Amino acid sequence: MSDTHTTRTTGALSDAATTQSPSRLPAALTRVVWVLWAASLLVLGAHVRTGATWEVTTLVAVDGLTAVMWVAATFFSGIVHSYSRRYMAGSERITAFFARITGFTLVVMVLVAAANTALFALAWLAMGLVMADLIGYARDWPQAQAAASLSRRYFLASSALVGAAALALWATTGATTFDGVAAVADALPPAVWLAVAGALLLAAMIQSALVPFHTWLLSSMTAPTPASALMHAGFVNAGGILLVRFAPVVTADERFMLLVVAVGAASALVGKLLRTVQADVKGRLGCSTTGQMSYMLMQAGLGFFAAAVTHLVLHGFYKAYMFLSNGSRVTHTTPGHGHGATPSLTAVGALATAATAVAGGAVFALLTGEGLHADSGLLLAGLVVLTTLHATRQALGRTDVSPAARYGAVALVFLPAIAVYGLVYAAVESVLAGSVIASAPTDLTVVHVAVAAAFAAVYLAIETGAYRRSERLYVALRNATQPAPATVTANTEEYDAY
Repeated sequence: MSDTHTTRTTGALSDAATTQSPSRLPAALTRVVWVLWAASLLVLGAHVRTGATWEVTTLVAVDGLTAVMWVAATFFSGIVHSYSRRYMAGSERITAFFARITGFTLVVMVLVAAANTALFALAWLAMGLVMADLIGYARDWPQAQAAASLSRRYFLASSALVGAAALALWATTGATTFDGVAAVADALPPAVWLAVAGALLLAAMIQSALVPFHTWLLSSMTAPTPASALMHAGFVNAGGILLVRFAPVVTADERFMLLVVAVGAASALVGKLLRTVQADVKGRLGCSTTGQMSYMLMQAGLGFFAAAVTHLVLHGFYKAYMFLSNGSRVTHTTPGHGHGATPSLTAVGALATAATAVAGGAVFALLTGEGLHADSGLLLAGLVVLTTLHATRQALGRTDVSPAARYGAVALVFLPAIAVYGLVYAAVESVLAGSVIASAPTDLTVVHVAVAAAFAAVYLAIETGAYRRSERLYVALRNATQPAPATVTANTEEYDAY
């Protein structure tokens, strides 16, 4: 940006550059966040050992979900704080930036600890406003201000939905805490229940950038990279936290849970297709986040809330790493390039792919117990099989590495990774037990079968490149991934400062 007061550097940043700001606040706040992480680890350890829940009147309750999310949120925030001390060096507003990311961290900690629905709604509102301010961090950049204004409207709508749901529950039942909501959820009048559940689902969809509410996320690339990392690793996960906290309402009717599954599946499939037409790293990461959050919503709809929490934590690790390291791999390509059909496999490769996929599903089922019964767990395990199949095919289809390396990756990377996922899931489910609904599987229905068939069909279309034969589909996907016009600049060098 030509008029931004930011020191430009090339190569490694000198130590002198990191001390241009006289304020010691960035370093102090970074230490505070890491202290909070250490304290959160102690809280988690104490909860695992004792199973206790600590309450402060009816406002705050530190239970298993709180402890897990405190550890994850403060860890991601600590990484972003440490990274930002060098990345934001030279910015005249570095103190304001650190005050905001620290404030965001504290608000998230209040959100996940809130036992009172009104406090939860207020924290939800504050979280959105702070994130919108981070998106518009560049005050003298019109595109950044337009992106902040757009995201703020989305976040205010989401906050209004959460507030309306909390208000409706209080007006109807007098319940002002999550424990109170759990006690009356099954007795809510049908019209009130439907309005509350619908509002919560829409709020989660907006916050987690599900299709068709993904525009705010794709328009938010004006945010500094550390803020984007915090957004994709933490902020969008709030949709999952919302559904977990209000799980007694969500699970009151299996038909509504089927709706959640259908919504999540549709958004995940569209997000997967949207990603294939992206021409830059951040665009692909944005569409990937939409797809992953959709999958998280699906897990909640299937009744596996512990799986949703596990997914958002592991996704947070992945996205934080990808955003903070994407400067070393930013490339621009022809839309769709590199996302077409995977080279065909030999008979041995095809057999190894199928065997690995089945083995991956078996490992997951044995470690978690999901997929061993005729319920919605079968779809969850089936999606693990499909994911393993895709990853294995991609690895074995590469020709730029030796066959030994490709087959070795299958044995040494993919199956252990699934085992780690299964173990983390089992651990999270154990921690959540007794504090929130960790698992509420539903019976298999035609909706689950249809979702499985749709995932298989889209997978085949992408793997074979069949979807690329339709110019109309390509144009529709490109149009669906366009940021709001006011948030885009023709001079791409303006992005360099952030």
